[in-house]
Amino acid sequence: MRRRGRVDALIPEATPGEVDPVVGTARVDRRTKDLIKRLDGGEVAVIDHEDLDRVAADGLVEARVAAVVNAAPSISGRYPNLGPIRIVEAGIPLVDDVGSDLLDRVREGESLRIVGAEIWSGDELLASGRLRDRVEVEAAMESARASIGIELERFAENTLEYVRKEARITFEPLVLPPLRTEIKGRHALVVVRGYDYRSDLVALKPYIKEYRPVLIGVDGGADALLEIGVKPDIIIGDFDSVSESALGTARDLVHHVHPDGRGPGREQLLEWGVAYEEFVAEGTSEDVAMLLAWDAGASLIVAVGTHATMVEFLDKGRKGMASTFLTRLRLGPVLVDAKGVSRLYEGRVRRLDVVLLVAAALVTILVVAIVARPIHTLFDAVRVTFEDLWYSITH
Repeated sequence: MRRRGRVDALIPEATPGEVDPVVGTARVDRRTKDLIKRLDGGEVAVIDHEDLDRVAADGLVEARVAAVVNAAPSISGRYPNLGPIRIVEAGIPLVDDVGSDLLDRVREGESLRIVGAEIWSGDELLASGRLRDRVEVEAAMESARASIGIELERFAENTLEYVRKEARITFEPLVLPPLRTEIKGRHALVVVRGYDYRSDLVALKPYIKEYRPVLIGVDGGADALLEIGVKPDIIIGDFDSVSESALGTARDLVHHVHPDGRGPGREQLLEWGVAYEEFVAEGTSEDVAMLLAWDAGASLIVAVGTHATMVEFLDKGRKGMASTFLTRLRLGPVLVDAKGVSRLYEGRVRRLDVVLLVAAALVTILVVAIVARPIHTLFDAVRVTFEDLWYSITH
């Protein structure tokens, strides 16, 4: 049932065995990543997000929402997306497939009451959908895995088709924008808000401190760097998910423009009134960030949160990975994944660590020498011996 109508009775209470009703203030947006920026704990997120991706789901969980109401199916069965399972595993009610018209009916800031799969406002039934639970979501994911071959075939065909079209463009010389940040000969850390970006960045903090790489935030990746207490040197992308406050922390803002002239986000930059440069290159913003670092002479490019698997690309709504495939061919061994760097770095003994260890040992020996009675006795014996020797010489 998807309707908004008056009812004579009060909103029904949950009966034994049913999920308790959830009450919260509604926050409404068709773009989930925009909604996450303004969510507070205990609110109800009203979204229209088919095949809810893991990154968006993690954002909703971290916002501690009371419930998620999705106008679209959170898992359509095309592929085993991880968003719904993250929501239900966090104990957050997920009401699915309530109809896109709900977003036009619910007012921002309106108090909603969710009873099972029904959405109420006061004594008015707005819509009803499908209350997802863990068992159902896991079954849907298993079914999607069984039929993923069809999606894989489409994905591969689309990738190959775009490789034919984009290969020549990808390997053409690039015209770098003027940058205040010096990249040549340095490591570059390219940060995208993708899978596990937070844990990877935390693991890389010692590496960042020692090597001081050029820090490149791809849109919201700039905010991710600020979260761990470091400032981005360069922010690049279409600026659709970076916070306005992050813009003033970077030395360079680079707007990604496609060779055909498309430049999503240009209006936003003009509205903010900030100075920026344009970089014309084909591909996704994360690919273009790597190409910028490579063409500017970075000796090593470390990627955090970038997309590598078919599921990750489908989560981003992309039908293929041609530009990413071609970019990685172009960069070759200069590009490494953050997880590999953090594991190698954990196992390496730094010279500073050795110096500190030796210094600590010497301090320990000195303290023991000062306070230990046997050492005092030895020193006294040596002192008396020298005093007797000196007395015998002088007398």
